[in-house]
Amino acid sequence: MGTKRRALVTGGSGDLGGAICRRLAADGVHVIVHANGNLVRAQAVAAEIAAAGGSAQAVAFDVADGAATAAALEILLADGPIQIVVNNAGVHDDAPMAGMDAEKWRRVIDVSLHGFFHVTQPLLLPMARTRWGRVVSISSVAAVLGNRGQSNYAAAKAALHGASKSLAREMASRGISVNVVAPGVIAGRMTADAFPPEAIKQMVPAGRAGKPEEVAALVAFLCSDAAAYVNGQVIGINGGMG
Repeated sequence: MGTKRRALVTGGSGDLGGAICRRLAADGVHVIVHANGNLVRAQAVAAEIAAAGGSAQAVAFDVADGAATAAALEILLADGPIQIVVNNAGVHDDAPMAGMDAEKWRRVIDVSLHGFFHVTQPLLLPMARTRWGRVVSISSVAAVLGNRGQSNYAAAKAALHGASKSLAREMASRGISVNVVAPGVIAGRMTADAFPPEAIKQMVPAGRAGKPEEVAALVAFLCSDAAAYVNGQVIGINGGMG
């Protein structure tokens, strides 16, 4: 190909998102590193990629805000189609449901679920015209097994499973695959406080947290030409949890 494929990674400035951005860039993709509000963090990931010989740019918008997302994507699409989208943006706001307020419920679902729609929907027709595309959404083992205090998060992520399976059926004839990756306990800022090492040893048959790079390797495979026939799947990466 004369021109590089372009990938948009939402939440690309975080631990997992950054690892995904770096891996896709290493595979020769031009990566658009997205942050919700912290553009500086996204710029740092993009600079790191450029320093390593890759190609990247940074962008910031709130995926839960449909109008802001549409405006940002319109600018990005002016440079041509985005053929890879990794929906990695998500927030936790944990509480047992009996004590959860409506705002906690809504915000978590807004980012993971409505964000998936706001980001993915405008990219589909330009992607379909190229007859090649990859949509990968990052879910969680919580959406598969459930997790105390995370009914909002599990609901938001499990919804991505149904949406992705449906979208896969709609787009497969256009050379587009739509899959979900459901990580378990992955090392990083979000995990460090919640899961002490002893708890991880009890929960995870593999006896350790996963590495962001291990998840990134799976995402990169699903975004590659080699994975064209993997479509409509929810793939767990959780050290044997379930």
